Amino acid sequence: MRVGKSHYRSIWVSGEPPVIQVIDQRKLPFEFQVMELSSLEEACFAIREMVVRGAPLIGVTAAYGLVLAARGSGEGNWQEEIRRAGDQLCATRPTAVNLKHAVDLGLSLAEGLGARNECIRGLQTWAGRFAEEEVQRSKSIGENGLSLLSGIYQRKKDTVQVLTHCNAGWLACVDYGTATAPIYLAHDAGIPLHVWVDETRPRNQGARLTAFELGEHGVPHTVIADNAGGYLMQQGKVDLVLVGSDRTSRNGDVVNKIGTYQKALAAMDNHVPFYVALPSSTIDLEMQHGSETRIEYRDGDEVRLLEGWDPEQKKFRKLQLVPELSGAENPGFDVTPARLVSGLITEKGICAASEDGILSLFGGSEV
Repeated sequence: MRVGKSHYRSIWVSGEPPVIQVIDQRKLPFEFQVMELSSLEEACFAIREMVVRGAPLIGVTAAYGLVLAARGSGEGNWQEEIRRAGDQLCATRPTAVNLKHAVDLGLSLAEGLGARNECIRGLQTWAGRFAEEEVQRSKSIGENGLSLLSGIYQRKKDTVQVLTHCNAGWLACVDYGTATAPIYLAHDAGIPLHVWVDETRPRNQGARLTAFELGEHGVPHTVIADNAGGYLMQQGKVDLVLVGSDRTSRNGDVVNKIGTYQKALAAMDNHVPFYVALPSSTIDLEMQHGSETRIEYRDGDEVRLLEGWDPEQKKFRKLQLVPELSGAENPGFDVTPARLVSGLITEKGICAASEDGILSLFGGSEV
């Protein structure tokens, strides 16, 4: 997708020997910086500290993390080192299923390769293919979700109003995005759109990342406080809610950024369609219900403090928001029950948020 006049992905490989590069999303939208990942430890840091974030991108970064682990392994027990690297990667952020999915695939491949150099080459080839497959899934999600936006425009004959939560754009998904992919394709097809962008406290991924992406692509948008979404729905100013997913269980429950559940409740009460866009790599058929998910709890300072750009000093600053002695709880995700979800937009099509719906598209062997 676009940054200025250039095309970027959120992770790429360049040079010889190959260097893994990512956009440092902690700096956006005020500074555009590229970070090089040259070791397993740096890949783990990037995931844990949210240099990279978003379930699909986390999975791809983990795939390249295994490549870096293989490169950094010794000539002795290198296979055991790669297995330990898989454990380290999985421990960085526990909620998104894409992380474990990527690690399991990479470890399975590594076990079948006999020599260390063969393993390095094999993992490098696989990681590149894994990233390309994620891009194609996102593009297909966009093509399938486009019909929803087109249908609303045909009925309404006026600007389609979409509400998003958090960032499920190309920054989270290598390219195109999940929830934003239909928006980009609709915009490029000439469908008039306006996007209400939830700020998504406490880390403001909507205000800082989704707004950045949409602006770079020329999509009209307005940033709103998280608590304004329900009011806008009551006023008839939202035609569709589009969100992403970090894990979707077998029965169709959706685990996504904290606050998603509240948007789903408001959408249900106001008869606004609530759709979740996700690739098959985010579906966890081994988990029957979303309530089984291990929800990530992050540092309370993300709630206590607000980080932003000081235009006078031209640098990032942190400001304290709460009294010194106040505690802070910071769950990163919540679970939206399947009954609140109008449908799942996947690379294979749109289905009901249910076991039957998911299996009708994928079956047990394709996820």
